[in-house]
Amino acid sequence: MTPPPPSRLPFFVYGTLRPGQANHLLVEGRTAPPRPAVLPGVLLYDGPGYPYAVAAPATEPVTDTVHGELLDALPGQYDTVLADLDRLEDHVPGARGNLYERLAVRVVCEGQGRDAWVYLAGEELARTLRASGRIIPGGDWVRAQRAHRPS
Repeated sequence: MTPPPPSRLPFFVYGTLRPGQANHLLVEGRTAPPRPAVLPGVLLYDGPGYPYAVAAPATEPVTDTVHGELLDALPGQYDTVLADLDRLEDHVPGARGNLYERLAVRVVCEGQGRDAWVYLAGEELARTLRASGRIIPGGDWVRAQRAHRPS
């Protein structure tokens, strides 16, 4: 089996696009069932209402892992899913100053490394978060949300 072309990578989601979260409806029915996956070497920060994954500066290797799911678009759905996710994440390919940057990364899913798209905080926001943001312990936003809900 040949790997998909780089432009047709699956999507690694770690926040509101995960199953049961507010924006999952955007991909539901247009992607295969989500599979648990992790993104090593990235920090997860708590933002206003949603998380931001931030790549570590090259000078400071990070051993943290972000937990999420891997989503594969169903046949015939890829282009619309990609466009809808770019719109949701305020990402314009090639533009400067994006809120999120869509990057190809290596995630681990079912014990195997796999290339995937992920939306990481844009550089300006990443600098702010590194300076004064709150890291989500354990790198799992959904678990952190459940832990903070009143019983």
